[in-house]
Amino acid sequence: MDVRKISAIAIFIALSAVGAMIKIPSPIGSIALDSFPALLAAVILGPVSGAIVAGLGHIISAFIGSMPLGPFHFLIMAEMAVLVWMFGILYIHGKKIGSFSLFFIGNAFILALPFAFLVSTGFYTLLVPGLTAATAVNVVLAAILLPRLEPVLKKMIFEDGLVE
Repeated sequence: MDVRKISAIAIFIALSAVGAMIKIPSPIGSIALDSFPALLAAVILGPVSGAIVAGLGHIISAFIGSMPLGPFHFLIMAEMAVLVWMFGILYIHGKKIGSFSLFFIGNAFILALPFAFLVSTGFYTLLVPGLTAATAVNVVLAAILLPRLEPVLKKMIFEDGLVE
């Protein structure tokens, strides 16, 4: 991995931290808007880099929000990494609608399912509306901005930048 890619990963993790400060209130704490930078990283830097940004971005978001779910945040970190990795693979292979659908369904409904068994079904029911709202915002942002940002950021990161 070269210095440009490592620096770009660090920048995307920092952007996730900024997104972590934008919260949607929910009955169980609040849900952060920290996924968009990970989706962007998965497309521009590759699925593995996107997974790293998603996992570390979630942990930073959890620390900012005072870790309301305690050690369960490490489970969520792993789930987010896998989901963004799968999103990146689908998106890069031209299955854009499938990638956005997978991310929406996965993040809004499937990733929270372990909490129905680990905590209670009531807890899961309280999580889903906030997760759905935050996921919808992240997916809409990604669907609108990814096609526009991808060529510009790839040129900035992997070529000689925008300097003429």
